Amino acid sequence: MAHPLILPMAAHVALASLLYVLLTVARAPKVWGIGQRPDGSNPWAAIEPRISANLSNQFEWPLFFHVACLLLILQGPPENQAAVLLAWVFVLGRLVHSGVQIFTTNVRLRGLVFTINFLATIGLWVVVLH
Repeated sequence: MAHPLILPMAAHVALASLLYVLLTVARAPKVWGIGQRPDGSNPWAAIEPRISANLSNQFEWPLFFHVACLLLILQGPPENQAAVLLAWVFVLGRLVHSGVQIFTTNVRLRGLVFTINFLATIGLWVVVLH
């Protein structure tokens, strides 16, 4: 049976994969001419840079999430339910963060939502160190 931290890690990988697909779709009108407006403009022009920035964000702070999860997996039993809960809080926080960053320009809200991911990851590191 797979370790319970594998599933939230895989969910984050799925989120990053979805963002790659969205970025490809958003760039299609500009790169391939697919989906251009009649005037030749890109209907995704306003959102494409935000998708790109969010995708880049998936390789910054989440690195610490994945390292903490791997260390917990390598420590072996006992499995810590708090760690599993924190991992899912992180993933849900990343989903909300992505939505806020991509679909709004509200930097204050984005910062507040990022705090969820930040605290969940710090919590995982506390579990690792205990």
